[in-house]
Order: sequence, then C-alpha cells, then structure tokens
Amino acid sequence: MRRFRAIAKRGAIEWLSQGISPRRLALTLALGFAIGCLPVIGIPTLLCATVALALRLNLPAIQAANYAAMPLQLALIVPFVRLGGWLVSASTSQRNTAQALSRLPSLGVAHIGSLAGQALLAWLLVAIPAIALMTLTLTRMLRRIPALVATQAGD
Repeated sequence: MRRFRAIAKRGAIEWLSQGISPRRLALTLALGFAIGCLPVIGIPTLLCATVALALRLNLPAIQAANYAAMPLQLALIVPFVRLGGWLVSASTSQRNTAQALSRLPSLGVAHIGSLAGQALLAWLLVAIPAIALMTLTLTRMLRRIPALVATQAGD
C-alpha cells in the first residue's frame, strides 16, 4: 500500500506540473477552484477548459480543481444569490432566496435570470480576491515540492 501511494504521489506531481512553474500551477488551481464555485450549474467545466486553453494553463489541473469545488458550488448558490440580492438591493420578494429557490420550477424565466445575475455578481466580487489569495498561498506550498522547484526557471 505504501509503495502504491509513493507511485501515485510521484505520478500526480508529474501530471500536475507538466513543465510549469509552481506559480503558474498555483494560478491554474486557484482559477479552477474559483470557476468551479460559479453559481450556475453546467458552466464551470466549459469555462475552465476555455480559460485553460486561452491562457495556456494545465488543462487536467484546472479541471481537477474545478471538480474538487463542485460540492462547494452547490453549497454556495443560496449565499451568492442572497449576497447579490443585497448588493443590488432587490425587492423584499426577491430577497427571500430559500423560498424562491424552492419554487424554482414555477418561477418565470425573468425571475430566474434575475436570481442568476445576482448570484454571478456576488461570485465575481468574491472570486477575484479569492483567486489572488489562493494563488499566493498555493505558490508558497508548491515551492516546497522539489519536483516543481526544478521547473521554476521556465516561468
């Protein structure tokens, strides 16, 4: 069992690094996790792939972080809708998010779009500083991995 862990750990480090520096890998993981928390179901996977290809980031790493964030995505939908409602000072009928989300099938498209817009606004305001903080923290952590430090000169 110990040998399998060592092989898996070595393989994961090689798979995740793929010749990129710890800072770039940290940015990749932070973007994947933040995009994975996007409060619209079904969009993060495609968005992560687009971002990874556009910025030439590690596609498997960004998707792994995206999938790791999926449970958090579901847990944060209601708080993001509430925060977004507070930010745009929505009417009191829209502020009762839990009640509105429980009646989701019977709501009109405009109301659902309004809730999604509020949630996206809140996500955007939270995601930007979260990405910066996660990138800094992960960079420090990843620089302690010897296999990744060797690729640092390429960044």
